[in-house]
Amino acid sequence: MPAPGREWDRSAAALHKGLFEHCRGALAEKQMDNPTFRSDTVLSDVHLHCPSKSHLMVRLNAVGQPVFLSCFKLLWSTEDLASGKHVREITPGREQQCRSGDELCDKDSSNIKKGELNSEGVEALLDDDGDLEVVRRPQSASDLQAEDLLRDIVCPVILMKGKEDAFEDEEQECTCSDVVKIEHTMATPLEDVGKQVWRAAFLLADYILFKRDTFRCCSVLELGGGTGITSVIMGTVAKRVYCTDVGEDLLTMCEQNVALNKHLMEPGGGEIKVKELDWLKDEFCTVFYDDDLTDALFRTLYRITHNLRNSCTVYLALEKRLNFTLRHMDITCEAYTHFRNTLNDLENLQDGKMKYTVEPIKLDFCQFLVYERIEQLELWKVMAEHLT
Repeated sequence: MPAPGREWDRSAAALHKGLFEHCRGALAEKQMDNPTFRSDTVLSDVHLHCPSKSHLMVRLNAVGQPVFLSCFKLLWSTEDLASGKHVREITPGREQQCRSGDELCDKDSSNIKKGELNSEGVEALLDDDGDLEVVRRPQSASDLQAEDLLRDIVCPVILMKGKEDAFEDEEQECTCSDVVKIEHTMATPLEDVGKQVWRAAFLLADYILFKRDTFRCCSVLELGGGTGITSVIMGTVAKRVYCTDVGEDLLTMCEQNVALNKHLMEPGGGEIKVKELDWLKDEFCTVFYDDDLTDALFRTLYRITHNLRNSCTVYLALEKRLNFTLRHMDITCEAYTHFRNTLNDLENLQDGKMKYTVEPIKLDFCQFLVYERIEQLELWKVMAEHLT
């Protein structure tokens, strides 16, 4: 029979373990309720201005980052397309309003020059210190409405899987055949940005849907597939898609997204296979913002196109990132400049084996997904042909 002291120690140890498990469970619940992001994280532009009012957090991934489920509606009907293009169409209206405002200012200036304001009128515009008080023109209802259409900035309402009512509402919204469901993160360190959804992926997806006949029944390889949203869209058209990226956690998320959207690919018989492909590895069987990765991407493109028996076409979608640098004391885009130089080198390559033709694609095609098609977005077409 154990001594009383030993029995008390066991009871205390059991109590301590129970308290520890309770605290650990409470901590996990608190993390789900109040996700925090590191100060050096990169926030997804898509979800800063996402029209959806809520984001369903379904889990924490292997490294403790909150994973969200978002639904992106495909705009097929004329009404949907009209509403989906409001981001682009509202800009001329705002420019006209700005011009109207300038004309109003010019008119006021001309009135002052003509002497329509007497000395008493001028003094009425000065404050106690003699400074001119400028009265700004109040915004009209049309101005406010245009501003709302241009950029719908929302504070994400985070829903959790444990809240049944909210989850059921979100699930009902995501069961339509014209909705793409994507698990993603909204803020990550720079090395994990592949887990987010980016505008360039939407741009390429738009082009795929616009040129469906071009990609129909093709075999497609995506490099840097990330969450897999572009591969999912391609899978609705192409015969077979290989979605590649690097990182076990990211590939697991990508496979989950393929499974979530399997019903979209079934009508056309499309197939998506998720594979690992590291551009930095020398042997051959994430983004254009790093010069080393840009070089690695183009080396990978050369190896792939060189090893194919037939000619092929490559599409590159990207968003220019402008930054202020101390070296130039100006706003520059050095990574983009390096990308363009490397793209030019590829086109001018003379190795007697391959010929590359590069051309930009005009972004005047229809928008099938709701996002900001900003002027920094670009889409390039590279045609690779064998010379021998």
